[in-house]
Amino acid sequence: MRDDILAAQKTALKDGNSEELSVLRFLWSAVRNEEIDKKKDLNDAEIQQIVARQIKQLKDVLQDFTASNRQDLVDKNKMEIDLLEKYLPAQMSDDELQKIVEQTIGGMGAVTAGDTGKIIGAVMKQVAGRADGGRVREMVTGRLR
Repeated sequence: MRDDILAAQKTALKDGNSEELSVLRFLWSAVRNEEIDKKKDLNDAEIQQIVARQIKQLKDVLQDFTASNRQDLVDKNKMEIDLLEKYLPAQMSDDELQKIVEQTIGGMGAVTAGDTGKIIGAVMKQVAGRADGGRVREMVTGRLR
């Protein structure tokens, strides 16, 4: 994944795509900062966590831009999210995620609304970055109602 990011940076630089280059440089900077903090090279799973974190931040800001009617910033944010999503594993469909939620709840026996956090944690371990935490929370809380 490290090589993919660096190659994409070089391509964006050669093509003169400054917006894409900016996003990739920001991603690479976050990866390098994490590597410096941990004093080791990150593996693909760790890099994917950084990508997911950046996408979550962009989606949070996207809501603010939408509420402020800043279409120019909404478009820019969506482009950045689309670019970063290329570095994440394919997201699970709702049906696949629902099956995992059902299996997890079934495996835990009698559960109540108070067990929501435990169930979400167990499901998140199983999906390993292939589903957003918000989607998991929605499905678990919907199922426990």
